[in-house]
Amino acid sequence: MEDVVFVAVVGARFLVPLLIPWFPLPAIIACLVLDAADQTIFQAFGYDPPGYQNYDKAMDIFYLSIAYLAAMRNWDNLRAFAVARFLFYYRLVGAFLFEMTHERWLLLVFPNTFEYFFIAYELWRTRWRTRPVTERAWILTAAFIWIVIKLPQEYWLHVAELDVTDTLEDYWWAWPLLITLLLVLAGILWFVVRPRLPEPAHSFRLAADPLPDAVDTSASLAALRIRGGWVVSWMTLEKIVLVGLVSVIYGQFLPTVTMSTAELFVSIGLLVALNAAITLAFSRRSWTLESAAGAVVTRILLNVVLVLLYDAAFGRTSGGWTTFFFLCLISLITTLHDRYQPVYAFRRAEDRSAAATGAAPPPAPA
Repeated sequence: MEDVVFVAVVGARFLVPLLIPWFPLPAIIACLVLDAADQTIFQAFGYDPPGYQNYDKAMDIFYLSIAYLAAMRNWDNLRAFAVARFLFYYRLVGAFLFEMTHERWLLLVFPNTFEYFFIAYELWRTRWRTRPVTERAWILTAAFIWIVIKLPQEYWLHVAELDVTDTLEDYWWAWPLLITLLLVLAGILWFVVRPRLPEPAHSFRLAADPLPDAVDTSASLAALRIRGGWVVSWMTLEKIVLVGLVSVIYGQFLPTVTMSTAELFVSIGLLVALNAAITLAFSRRSWTLESAAGAVVTRILLNVVLVLLYDAAFGRTSGGWTTFFFLCLISLITTLHDRYQPVYAFRRAEDRSAAATGAAPPPAPA
């Protein structure tokens, strides 16, 4: 029974994030709830998985990576995306340093502001257009989340190492205090924030907005990739950094990883660059895979073949479930990046063209 519970929880923490690109707000809140409740679920079954804290941090990075790629795909306010990009990589570097040193104060210095900023953007998008919001407003939003919400939370969890469930059980005043704080927050939102909100721009919306017509198919994305010249570019560098750091974080707790951190990062970087070259080559073909799932599976098979060829050429054995896990992780992130980065590039080109001509950028979907 313990194994079933463990597989169910960990499986959910890997599968639910895959919904974020299409249902950003409910999916990331589900990830947040799973992250908060996983230990409670295990305790309810009398199970304490050994070393789960390490798994927990790595799975956080996984769903945050998917959320970052979803923002690249969906957000039409590029100023907000620039803030989100900084917050995401800032936290990613902090998580990497934490895994290297296991110094918990690093998680306070590099707080996970990105997650709540993502939620704030998507909450606004449920009723209002995001494109007109100024860069100053997004920076102030990030600063408020960072200082008022995340710093106390990170201190509570990672420096003081306090647990909400245990605190509520150990102190009689904890529940009344928590309820009072929630009521005060609800009162501020209802009586102070709500009256100052503009009139809603559209009906309540949870699903991601449709992509621009010029980039809504794999064929059009392939055309943009060809135009961008992807192999030696900032796009490839970002993929190497993103996939490399995420993989190194996972490599710290997977027991069968024998490579050093530098060797793992360089090996994965070379594989990502090779994937970029193959992607560009296939983008020049007359056919493409419309299905994202099909593209991920195809890339996994391709990477398995590449590893097998490498082993055969150099007489090495890289097989095993750990290698397959890394290939799945690499294939998923690189495929999503290849599909979503051209959408961001298209919007960026539109904004630059509008700024150059003095025209208003195209309106967001109604």
